[in-house]
Amino acid sequence: MPNILITGGTGLIGMTLSRMLLEKGYTVTLLSRNSRKETRSPILTAHWDPQTQTIDAEAIRQADYIIHLAGANVADKRWSKKRKKEIVESRTKSSALIIKALQEIPNKVRAVVSASGIGWYGPDPLIPNPNPFEETAPADEDFLGETCRLWENSITPVTSMGKRLVILRTGIVLSNEGGALAEFKKPVKMGIAAILGSGKQIISWIHVEDLCRLFLQAIEHPDWAGVYNAVAPRPVDNRALTLELAGRLKGKYFVPVYIPSFLLKIVLGELCIEVLKSATVSAKRARIAGFQFLYPSIQSALEELLPPKARS
Repeated sequence: MPNILITGGTGLIGMTLSRMLLEKGYTVTLLSRNSRKETRSPILTAHWDPQTQTIDAEAIRQADYIIHLAGANVADKRWSKKRKKEIVESRTKSSALIIKALQEIPNKVRAVVSASGIGWYGPDPLIPNPNPFEETAPADEDFLGETCRLWENSITPVTSMGKRLVILRTGIVLSNEGGALAEFKKPVKMGIAAILGSGKQIISWIHVEDLCRLFLQAIEHPDWAGVYNAVAPRPVDNRALTLELAGRLKGKYFVPVYIPSFLLKIVLGELCIEVLKSATVSAKRARIAGFQFLYPSIQSALEELLPPKARS
């Protein structure tokens, strides 16, 4: 089976994707700045460092496909000037190292599948938006829009080497391993359904398993190329998601509470713009290409993520 080289493989998506690839019989190699060996046998580890632009040449020689997930989490910290620089450079410098390695090291890489984000798109012009954002829409001029534009541009040179490139613009990922769902759960565990702002803002989300299946689809189908939105076909507003989650975790024993926008701004700073932004993103292109979602609705996703025995 082919060797899949993954950047950012220790994150939420990378861990789930690695397990899925191993189950299908692929060889998985993670690029890591940590020199210690990966303990999740039989996953292999190779060294790289985007800051110094160094990489294990043998890892490139052995790779059949590269999955590029590396990038600092945009929601981990407030967006200071320093943090914004880290967010952008963690993406562009890692892409630059991949490009440099593919140009300088003889290799057999057939395709690169790179993450991006739906931060590419601006806010919905209307709520609800009758025309969800499709892949041809231009990048927004705000921070995340510009970040995604630079991110995608930084990996695009692989196409000039005759290699297939797929970019997946990922929505809000729902998983039990962390990420957005863990944050949504925190107030609910105390009996509070925290609805953000008006609650009308649309969230374009995706179950982590469907997201990883999209990466697999991009590897295994040579007709896939270009940009695809990695979102479920049925986006949901913040109020509906919060109440659905609260109902599954607490039954009737919760209190809906609206968190004012001004309070979110005090707590989150500029990041609150993204928390309150409504972005209705289309999954049409992936579906036309033959992808079938296991979890197309928020109800089906939460039913899998929060089975009865896991609820309190």
